[in-house]
Amino acid sequence: MKVIAMIPARYSASRFPGKLMKDLAGKPVILRTYEAALNTNLFDEVYVVTDSDVIFNTIKNAKGKAIMSIKEHECGSDRIAEAVENLAVDIVINVQGDEPFIDAISLTKLIQVFKDDAKKEVDLASLKVEIKDKIDVENPNNVKVITDVNNMAIYFSRSVIPYHRDTNINVKYYKHKGVYAFRKQALIDFYNTPITPLEAAEKIEAIRYQEIGKKIKMVETSVESIGIDTPEDLEKAIKILDNNE
Repeated sequence: MKVIAMIPARYSASRFPGKLMKDLAGKPVILRTYEAALNTNLFDEVYVVTDSDVIFNTIKNAKGKAIMSIKEHECGSDRIAEAVENLAVDIVINVQGDEPFIDAISLTKLIQVFKDDAKKEVDLASLKVEIKDKIDVENPNNVKVITDVNNMAIYFSRSVIPYHRDTNINVKYYKHKGVYAFRKQALIDFYNTPITPLEAAEKIEAIRYQEIGKKIKMVETSVESIGIDTPEDLEKAIKILDNNE
């Protein structure tokens, strides 16, 4: 089973333009992420897939592997699907370009899902983390997920799911973390399908996979990601690196 990591990397970002090329303790954020993915030793290959000449050249100049997107894309899955269409791979892990502190334990769990899936019944695996604060649960920017007893995803929503009607019953809420592991065919099928109705309503790409019949296994993690979405996040990341080096 050949497992690769794909790091989709757009240069533009509404909240923090050019964030992937910002200096993070001597190296651009995207290069830090690329090297961290390599250093997990979980992947047969690691690629950055980008629409930016600057990002492409940064990775290539560091002797890394980069792929230039040919088309414009609405989401990370589309960008990755175009890149892997002609690659001989089995499992593709989507690593976020703005998260240089790779959670290798959680990624190992995602890969294990497919190693354990002898019948190849799982199309995707993804991460969920329990959230308890009422503000977090009700925040529409936090995508919630509900699963069946086998941890297969039932639905993703920006609304509060499940609805806690009977307060005598204990209910757990889970936030979906946007880290995916795909079978290659699931990615290609997604890529060849127009935006689906519920996906369009919620603006959650995971829903398109469900609407076309793909099965998503959710893996619980306790690790919250450290993403770089603002200049303040970058300062925090610099401090973390300074403390670790």
